[in-house]
Amino acid sequence: MGRQLVIEINHTHVCIELPARVYSVAFSPDGQILASGSGDRTVRLWQVSDGTLLRTLEGHTGSVWSVAFSPDGQTLASGAWDNTVRLWRVSDGAPLRTLEGHTNWVQSVAFSPDGQTLASGSDDKTVRLWRVSDGKLLRTLKGHTFRVYGVAFSPDGQTLASGSVDNTVRLWRAADGALLRTLVGHTDSVWSVAFSPDGQTLASGSVDNTVRLWRVSDGALLCTLEGHTGPVLSVAFSPDGQTLASGSADNTVRLWQAADGVLLRTPLEEHTGWVACVAFSPDGQTLASGSWDRTVRLWKLG
Repeated sequence: MGRQLVIEINHTHVCIELPARVYSVAFSPDGQILASGSGDRTVRLWQVSDGTLLRTLEGHTGSVWSVAFSPDGQTLASGAWDNTVRLWRVSDGAPLRTLEGHTNWVQSVAFSPDGQTLASGSDDKTVRLWRVSDGKLLRTLKGHTFRVYGVAFSPDGQTLASGSVDNTVRLWRAADGALLRTLVGHTDSVWSVAFSPDGQTLASGSVDNTVRLWRVSDGALLCTLEGHTGPVLSVAFSPDGQTLASGSADNTVRLWQAADGVLLRTPLEEHTGWVACVAFSPDGQTLASGSWDRTVRLWKLG
């Protein structure tokens, strides 16, 4: 067992209230802006330092389930229950383009590390890859037998992970969409996937109340993190790769030691509804959590 990290968290230092459930949060690459996707069909941009609302992006006609910043911070992608992905210019909130092709709700979006490709996962059982520059559909990845809830690119951009209601995680070669392997072990829907910063480990959160850590190179199960008493809806690694955060329908956020799955501290319990999303700031000093209680909370890590 490795050295246990020490993380001190007292209370949230910023609590942002929204008019509807919060389904997704993402930090800008410079850590100054937080984006949120919500049941009120909007994307909102907030100032991280004090929670001030900077702008509201309107255009979706369904709940916004996923938001992601491009690596250069200039573009924001959002996926929604109107079956579309939208791209927005961050500087002024202007809509850039709408990506249409999915035949059901879009649950997740993720940019490739070079910012040239966007992945989207949908209730239509597919993952789609789009060219960001012009919105062209590059390929459609088929294989899941039920809704795709989570997508994530590996840090080197060569591998794409997807988590599905079919209880599996699939790893795809990003260059041509070839299926590399299927990770089997969860006993219920997989809602969230995240690569460690070094790309060697994949975390998955499931409705079976667990987080599982997998070795990317061969798909081996490394460990199962147990403790949540409700479905795990979101997982995220800290920028240094030492800590894993998980958000759950038990209304809590848990922080785990990524190396061995040891729980680092008692659960963070200020939310009064399902915690649908968690995200670390780029400097690793702040954790954001968004909930069905219509709030986003920012936690200072020390």
